[in-house]
Amino acid sequence: MGNSYAGQPKSARFEEALHNSIKASLCSSSGDPQPVFTQLYLEPVHYPGNMEDIKPKVDLYLPCGKPPGQDQLNGQASNGLEEMKVDGNYDTSSPPPPNLQGPSPDSCCTMDGFCQAGRDLRLVSMLTEPIQVPAGFELVGAKSPSIPEHILVCAVDRRFLPDENGKNALLGFSGDCVGCGEKGFRYFTEFSNHINLKLATQPKKQKHLKYYLVKNCQDALCKGPLICWKGEICIFLSAMTLGPPKKRHRGWHPNPLLMSSCILIPVLTCSSLSFPSGSVLAMPTPQPPVAGVLQPQPVTAGETVIVPNNLLNTSGVRPVILIGHGTLPYFYGNVGDIVVSPLLVSCYKGNKLTEKTLSSLGLNSSQLLSVETIILLTLQYLARLGSEQIPLRELLEQIVLKAMLICPGGLSISPAQLPWLARLGASVTGGRVQVLVTQNSLGEGISESLRSLCNGPPHQQCLPTYVVIVFASKMSGNEFCVLVLGKYQARALAEGMLTTNEFLKEISYELITGKVSVLESNFKTTSLGDNLDKQLLHIQRQRKGQVIQPFQGDVTDHIPSHEAATMVPPSDDMFQIHSPQLSVARSLLSLVCSIADSGSQSLDLGRFCKVDFLVLVSPSHVLMNQTSHRIQQSGVLVDLGIEDASSAHQRSDQYVVRLDGDVHAKMEAFMRKVKQNPYTLFVLIHDNSHVDLTSARSGSVCHGELQGIADRVVNCQEVLEALNLLVLQVSCFPFALQTRQSRISVHNEVHWPDNTDSLELVYFGLRDNSSSLRWGVASPILRCDDAFEKMVNMLLERHPHLHSMVIRSYLLIQQYTEAMMALISSPSLRDNITPETLAMVEDLISAPGREGTRGRGHMLLIRVPSLQLAMLAQERLEDVRDKLGLQFCFAILLGNPAAELRLPRHFANRLRAWQGCENEDWIPQTYEDLEGLPCVVILTGKDPLGETFPRSLKYCDLRLIDSSYLTRTALEQEVGLACSYVSLGMVQERRKAMAHRDQETDKTSGPQDPDLELHVDLEKSQSNVSTATKASGSLAENGVSSSDVPDSSQKPSTFSFPGTASSSPCRVKQECDSLGNAAPCPSNTPPSCSSSSSTQCPSQSTGCGGGSKSPLVSPRSVILSHAAYNLLAPESGSQLSSFSLLPHADVGWSSLLRPLVRPNLQGAEQSIFYRQWTVAGQHHADHEAPPVPHPRRLLLSGPPQVGKTGAYLQFLRILFRMLIRLLEVDVYDEEELEETTTDMSEATPPARTQWPDIEEIRKLPFDLFPRDPKFRRASSVYTDKMPKGLKDPKLEGESQMPVKRETVSIRLSMFAAHNAFHHCEQCHHYCEGSPATQLSECTFHAFTFCSSMLGEEVQLHFIIPKAKEQHFVFSQHGSHLESMRLPLVSDPSLLKSPIFTPTTGRQEHGLFNIFHAMEGTAHLHILVVKEYEMQHYRRKWPNHILLVLPATLNSAGVGAARFMIKELSYHNLELERNRLGEQGVKRQDIWPFIVMMNDSCVLWNAHQPQYSNTGPSLTNVSLKTVLQHIEATPKIFLYTMCGTRKWSSALARRLPAMPFSRCHLHDFVMLNVDLTQNVQYDLNRYSCEEVDFNLRANSSGLLLCRFNHFSLMKKHIPFGGHKDFLVKPKLTVMENPAPISPYQYVCAPDSDHTLLAAPAQFLLEKFLQSCSHILFPKAVQNNSNPVLSIDSYLNIGPEVSVCYVSSRPHSSNLDHQGLVFSGLLLYLCDSFVVSGLLKKFHFLKGATLCVICRDRNSLRQTIMRLELEDKWQFRLRDEFQTANCSEDRPLYFLTGRHV
Repeated sequence: MGNSYAGQPKSARFEEALHNSIKASLCSSSGDPQPVFTQLYLEPVHYPGNMEDIKPKVDLYLPCGKPPGQDQLNGQASNGLEEMKVDGNYDTSSPPPPNLQGPSPDSCCTMDGFCQAGRDLRLVSMLTEPIQVPAGFELVGAKSPSIPEHILVCAVDRRFLPDENGKNALLGFSGDCVGCGEKGFRYFTEFSNHINLKLATQPKKQKHLKYYLVKNCQDALCKGPLICWKGEICIFLSAMTLGPPKKRHRGWHPNPLLMSSCILIPVLTCSSLSFPSGSVLAMPTPQPPVAGVLQPQPVTAGETVIVPNNLLNTSGVRPVILIGHGTLPYFYGNVGDIVVSPLLVSCYKGNKLTEKTLSSLGLNSSQLLSVETIILLTLQYLARLGSEQIPLRELLEQIVLKAMLICPGGLSISPAQLPWLARLGASVTGGRVQVLVTQNSLGEGISESLRSLCNGPPHQQCLPTYVVIVFASKMSGNEFCVLVLGKYQARALAEGMLTTNEFLKEISYELITGKVSVLESNFKTTSLGDNLDKQLLHIQRQRKGQVIQPFQGDVTDHIPSHEAATMVPPSDDMFQIHSPQLSVARSLLSLVCSIADSGSQSLDLGRFCKVDFLVLVSPSHVLMNQTSHRIQQSGVLVDLGIEDASSAHQRSDQYVVRLDGDVHAKMEAFMRKVKQNPYTLFVLIHDNSHVDLTSARSGSVCHGELQGIADRVVNCQEVLEALNLLVLQVSCFPFALQTRQSRISVHNEVHWPDNTDSLELVYFGLRDNSSSLRWGVASPILRCDDAFEKMVNMLLERHPHLHSMVIRSYLLIQQYTEAMMALISSPSLRDNITPETLAMVEDLISAPGREGTRGRGHMLLIRVPSLQLAMLAQERLEDVRDKLGLQFCFAILLGNPAAELRLPRHFANRLRAWQGCENEDWIPQTYEDLEGLPCVVILTGKDPLGETFPRSLKYCDLRLIDSSYLTRTALEQEVGLACSYVSLGMVQERRKAMAHRDQETDKTSGPQDPDLELHVDLEKSQSNVSTATKASGSLAENGVSSSDVPDSSQKPSTFSFPGTASSSPCRVKQECDSLGNAAPCPSNTPPSCSSSSSTQCPSQSTGCGGGSKSPLVSPRSVILSHAAYNLLAPESGSQLSSFSLLPHADVGWSSLLRPLVRPNLQGAEQSIFYRQWTVAGQHHADHEAPPVPHPRRLLLSGPPQVGKTGAYLQFLRILFRMLIRLLEVDVYDEEELEETTTDMSEATPPARTQWPDIEEIRKLPFDLFPRDPKFRRASSVYTDKMPKGLKDPKLEGESQMPVKRETVSIRLSMFAAHNAFHHCEQCHHYCEGSPATQLSECTFHAFTFCSSMLGEEVQLHFIIPKAKEQHFVFSQHGSHLESMRLPLVSDPSLLKSPIFTPTTGRQEHGLFNIFHAMEGTAHLHILVVKEYEMQHYRRKWPNHILLVLPATLNSAGVGAARFMIKELSYHNLELERNRLGEQGVKRQDIWPFIVMMNDSCVLWNAHQPQYSNTGPSLTNVSLKTVLQHIEATPKIFLYTMCGTRKWSSALARRLPAMPFSRCHLHDFVMLNVDLTQNVQYDLNRYSCEEVDFNLRANSSGLLLCRFNHFSLMKKHIPFGGHKDFLVKPKLTVMENPAPISPYQYVCAPDSDHTLLAAPAQFLLEKFLQSCSHILFPKAVQNNSNPVLSIDSYLNIGPEVSVCYVSSRPHSSNLDHQGLVFSGLLLYLCDSFVVSGLLKKFHFLKGATLCVICRDRNSLRQTIMRLELEDKWQFRLRDEFQTANCSEDRPLYFLTGRHV
């Protein structure tokens, strides 16, 4: 150039920046060179394979040029910009010099710029030379240091060159010399020598191969973009902060020599738009350089733009104005020919982002971009778009967000800098993007542009795709908008603005008004120009009434039509079974339990005993039939007990309702049932809940469909308020239900698990379809019909007034028409049919004739959203099919949701034959019924509604789904039609091959996206399927379906329906939507096909393969439009994938910017993302939703056709099972220890007596042995006849852990006792306080009495609810509690005995609600609680009387509670005798009994012997019945205690020989407090207090009677009750205290032993239980020589027997004559124990003694008083105490040895 900028640093910097900018604009290897802001875009996608396969091809014609093609493999031409060097030097600007190559010298040539053969390699010499480039090679430019001004042309294998990201270049080199033609250079060192680079350093290709070489519009070779070797994307930023150059640079205005080229000036002024006719926006005449920008011509209308008439007709395009920044003008005139779109406007409102949103994006307000930067980003985004791509808001938003993150604060660009920076950005597009700068307003530029369009020639081919109009305002800053003139882009943007309803209306309008007549006339002839109707008529006449044989033949085989109609294929009864997805059902059940346990009072599962349901489906007859069949096949109606087996098949359709005009009446009936059955839990299942999201207010009739119905039904007030109704919404595409206003809590969602594959099948979903593109097969599963798209584009240009779907539909009809003709009669038409269409039709016709198919074929699904177009397609295709004689070969069905399927009879007969169906009236009702039938289904309707298609569906033609479906839901639900389960073998090998290629790619390009892999879990096991349970007997007897429990080892099961002979099993169909079609068959009729009044026979044909092996199921092929393919293909250039689109048309983004949706975002993470970043639209049903989600609403989301229907039916089943389980309790099922029983089958039944005879009871011996299984680990009591075979406790382990007791689950009867979780209408007043009831309404009373046992006054407290005060006597002023009322013996009241229940730690789980057990009869029930637990029990049981023990007994055991109950009761009896005696009532007339009942007593039973093989009968009876019976016993006052036996399952087989017995009573006893005045419970005891009391009562001569024909069930309650103390050190605090052994519970007095924080009595009892082998070694396992225990029973371990003897005078004791004892236990003995008594007993030599006293002093006194030292030897070291400190009052004991 000769210009130097030395001494001018600013200009020098600018010049450098300019060079860098051009370098940046040319350094990309993508379809379009990456422009200035490349670094601001998203991270590039790693493209495997050949880039040519995925890059869009530019079809747009430019003025005077040719379409870019193979000459521009790696980028566009330089567009008039002269070639520049990176280092700032310029190539010569003179015309190319003549070729300088001369003859080769004799020796090797060493001249710079020449190869060793003497051939010229310089670019300037080879501009127009023809160069033969081998396949797979690229022309690149090399730089030689000796001639830096020249570029040397080389041919290099592209495998050794990097991709656009600077990666994936193979190591090494392979190149050819383009001069001499020598080939095969394998080393760059060798090659550099050949081309005479003359390098001083090691030759490296990365250093010396600099540029790609491309051809410009003049077909001249020129320098292209840089080769990016290290992933470095050349950028420039400094140029943006500088002004334009002070001197004119050759790059700013075009070289006059290039004026004749096709390159346009990127920057257009309004004056340059005024040009003579020729080409619109053509090149203006070159003007001399002038400073600044040319002034545009003024627009006389000011801020008003008048749209010219006939704009669309003249230009062939309806311009779309994308709103940018600033104010648009008003438009008048022919406004119908323009479209104003707000598509990108949100991208320019960054200043409206809140600080909270910015913070969540990792930004702050200082990082917001300027308008100028936004304009440049928009321009460069448009420059990157291919010729068949349209702008997407989501992608530009991500570009803007990334720009903010990379360039904090943005760039400072002045209005004067913007035009030339915009020019630079548009310079790489070849005129596709142009910039128009105006000086007055945006309207000025728009007006001039529209006027220029009208003045140009009609339907021009040389329009720019985008014109960016910039208004540089000095007052308000820069404003801009984008004018879209590309015909494809403008049409796609305009049609994309219409909702589905709107464009369907538009299509209907065009069809009704005849606008399609011109298009229709084009299709009356074939592609070859022949008249279509005449040709078809000619073919029909040639057939002479014969038709093509339907199957088992070729298309050339013709037979009479009546024979074809009666042809029946051989039957095929093969079918397959799969297990349902139980994990999803369990997850739903877990959610329901979480809602119930949340404490929100929104769901009370305890009150329900049944489950009922209703399924709401989209308005589709097929879907309704399909769901009804699923319900029928699953057997869920029988399992839930709401239908019997006979009615379930006929009534299954009553549980499915379509959301149409008739839904309201059915919902009213359903809600009436909900209200009338408060103890039934109803589930309202809204399937495909994403289909109709319109609010009830916005609902209307659109395209024949009612909208807003779902909102009226699911969100009505009755549904929301019903406490016994759950709403389960099911959706494949839940995105629109997961907005900020969602009615469903994020915690109430269940998402389908990733691994849903079985051993044989793999779920093939949306992601798998996309990933199949990487399999490398010739015919991918997901593909685009390019030939069809080219035909569409030609027709779109001819018919700009018609909607593109109309044009596509007519073309599609023509393609299928000519395909049938080409295959049958006109082979010449083949060349005009796309290969995709021809292959599908050929397979459709020929498949049934192949060997082994039995006439089965494939289904072809054509998706036509418009009903009118679908009906047209059916009519046309049927007419052509029939005229060609194919009417018996395949069916053509209209899949109209509003109608039932209609199938000709001969096709129905064929289906019946395959299924072995004998019902001649059978017709298919679902698409699955069409399994194996060759057919074309034209599926219409606004949306696919979730119908399941058979496995024989092979092709999904979605070529009509184009850019009108630019939301995620709309697009993915269309492709979801192809999702299904496929055979593992069909994808396994391809998946492995793909994984192998990915591993190889990983070595060079890093990891690939793991989410594109096929998820195959080979370890997933099958579960057994549901079976219908028999409807006889109770549910508790029959249980529920076995499908509740998974069994990994179980095979697909077979079963018969009730009444079915076992010889003809019928397999159950899997409940997954696309896994199969098998169904249960009826038993009492021959096999018949499915219909509304009959059951379906198994049908599981899976294609053409027959035989015994399971046929393989292949993935379905999907044919897409180009627009849909770009969004679904994983590598689609700069386009985003479908998951990044707006989730649904009825929702919007909550923020202008948001994070990018990651491809692996699924399930809960995806839900959280949409809940944060989307909001419900104005017409969305959730728009005005309450701020808090509904507590009883759940969401189940899963991919299409994965099996959600089976999952929620299984959920209903296990929900019912759980409710039944809630009505069941685990009761102890343990047979009494060594009970003397008689087998009822052999014994003579005893006399049946209702009550015991007192004389006979006195004759019975008392059974001293405690036989209750809970005493299994307690010391046995010695009797004359010790039980045989007592277990050796050592065999059970000597662990101190409690032994797990046997339990069994029993369903609660109507007479059960309940805990605090039970609620029902009958008893809520009994245990629940009313809302107005306050705790303060309970009165608090002290009750003081003197205990003769304690010798002191005892003060207890009563808490008495107001309603229970009638049971007490108060003083005249009502403030003092005097006594508790007792009835008279003659009182006619039903129940007389007050019931006391001692309890601790079970305020929720204790069974204190005995309302049902007492049959609602009035009774007196008192809970005995500890003082520190009073408030807990008071809150849970506000209507119960509480007896509060003194605070001193807070750490006492259950013995203290029983002692206080009995002492209180006796004292109260005396008070009542005195009170009533004053009224003349005799003492003996007052009822002296009380009932002491444990808090775990749940059920009572009556046993009656039956003298047949069935054994004894068991009847549930109420507690009231038991008490009434016992209270009515003759001479009841002579009995001390009465009780019942414990229940065990053995009682169902045999009963005790005697109906009554004298033995130990516990848990539930009726106690005579008068007779037991002198017999007390041990106040200090923690265990075995009842055995101790029973022994002392019996020894006192008192009668204990057990009613053996009553049994008590005790519930296993793992909470609270009598639990061990946590024994820990008292003084020291250890972080992780080691467990303390029972040996450490005692210590020597005054020792340094660790003192423990536990009651002394508790430590003593635990020590005796565990260490008896130390204290009494002679007694271990020695039943013949028990330990003598006087006046007390203590558990000293199960290996030791205890002989109980009372010291009281006249007591009844065991005859001990001849009995030798192994030890003596004296526990707190009183004055009745004297030395004379002890001398009566004999002991073994070496027998041991243990004397226990309260202190050391009394211990010594006892030793002396009893003269123990005469017979026993003591040592000082044998004195011990419990390990308590002195203030805890330890117990002391002394051991000794008998001498």
